[in-house]
Amino acid sequence: MQQINVLEYLENTVKKVPDKIAFADDNVQLSFAQISNISRAIGSYLYNNGCYGKPVVVFMEKCPQEIAAFWGCTYSGAIYVPIDAEMPRFRIQLILENLKADMMIVDKTTKELAKDFEFSGTVALYDDAAATEIDEDALQSVRDRHLDTNPLYITFTSGSTGIPKGVIACHRCVIDYIESLSDVIGFNENTRFANQTPLYMDASMKELYPTIKFGATTWLVPKQLFMFPVKLVEFLNEHEVNTICWVVSALTIVSSFRTFEKVKPEFLHTIVFSGEVFPIKQYNMWKEAVPGASFTNLYGQTEVTGVCCYYRIDRDFALDETMPAGRPFKNTEILLINEKNELAAPGESGEVCVRGTCVTLGYFNDPQRTSASFVQNPLNTRYPEIIYRSGDIGRWNERGELEFVSRKDFQIKHMGHRIELGEIEVNVSMLDGVSMACCIYDKVKGKIVLYYTGDLEVKPLVEALKEKLPRYMIPNMVEHLDEMPLTANGKMDRNTLKKRYEEKRAAK
Repeated sequence: MQQINVLEYLENTVKKVPDKIAFADDNVQLSFAQISNISRAIGSYLYNNGCYGKPVVVFMEKCPQEIAAFWGCTYSGAIYVPIDAEMPRFRIQLILENLKADMMIVDKTTKELAKDFEFSGTVALYDDAAATEIDEDALQSVRDRHLDTNPLYITFTSGSTGIPKGVIACHRCVIDYIESLSDVIGFNENTRFANQTPLYMDASMKELYPTIKFGATTWLVPKQLFMFPVKLVEFLNEHEVNTICWVVSALTIVSSFRTFEKVKPEFLHTIVFSGEVFPIKQYNMWKEAVPGASFTNLYGQTEVTGVCCYYRIDRDFALDETMPAGRPFKNTEILLINEKNELAAPGESGEVCVRGTCVTLGYFNDPQRTSASFVQNPLNTRYPEIIYRSGDIGRWNERGELEFVSRKDFQIKHMGHRIELGEIEVNVSMLDGVSMACCIYDKVKGKIVLYYTGDLEVKPLVEALKEKLPRYMIPNMVEHLDEMPLTANGKMDRNTLKKRYEEKRAAK
């Protein structure tokens, strides 16, 4: 019988290994039986407070209990919406105004923080909801009405207008994603994850759902450890972590600070990465440190349930090459659409458009932006068919693998030439003594601005680039940073760099 509810993963696993640790941090370890009982209790509380079919805000510190609260929402038929205190206050308020939710679940810490926001709904303490008597009749009534197209969660991404976009994913999106991801990577009951990403990001699904599917174990990594790479690797060894699904920036933090000269991951055999292009120089450091491990590059957007393509690394790359995004998951097709709304010719670049069950339901309470990105397939004029236009530019290589070229908004016109800022970044990252590199463009002044971290001085960096790039691609301004600003999910924070540049320009 086909699975239609993500909770079936948990319900099947709790029968097999009820006492095994499912999710843990330095303070709490929750077994599958505990996760099941807590979520069913919270589900009973929420259902009996009228939350069926509505968004429920989960505002808690990152911990195993927060994960139980997610599935408490699911048991009630509600849509869980994670937010976190590390998010900017203004952003949280915008999210709350968009949702107009009737219920917010908090813990003892965030209960006080929640008072700073304009929220007219009920604020429920996690401990109280988790102590609710389980209402089996209520939970069964939810299950009887369930469809796999019912919304499961809303996760907010950045919007170009400054207003966050709430992406709504349904059960079918997540089930198909987890099934495909598990087949590709090979998770099993012996998998021990170390979660890096915040729980309010869709990237965390790579650990959360395979854990309850297989009866695996996930350790939540304390955020502060990413400031101390040696201690971070020691954490992996202490908990015998064998699988990590991290963003590229998190991996680069470890490799660029010579961590492997002091300590290496002893149990790691599966390394999955996503979010940005992995500089080959940094990848080679990881490959040398963990020579027997498998490496897989994932590619996708929040709007397609986080991931739609994979590439399991099967060959060596030169320092100036870029790893492909690979091939689409099962039940997914990638269309490269050119400016004429036609399929791009072989070897031609086009906008990456995605069709299949991975395409989410759109943006919550935002029909205008939904209709701009979730569109009728221009190749199909015979019946309604929604695809997602990603804004990424890609091409197929001679092996039939998708290659990421650039973002539409990373492509600039400079000195009469069309330039991909990513190409400059790749060439800078190849240089010895450079850890991370990020370019922005000042359209008003017509200047390419490069920020980088590492030991290399600015002058020799520029001289080295002159040997690699044509004159029109050489950055007009180069600034060395002690630390690269990162977004909450570990990507390079271009908005912060733009603000830094604008403030510096305004001060002159």
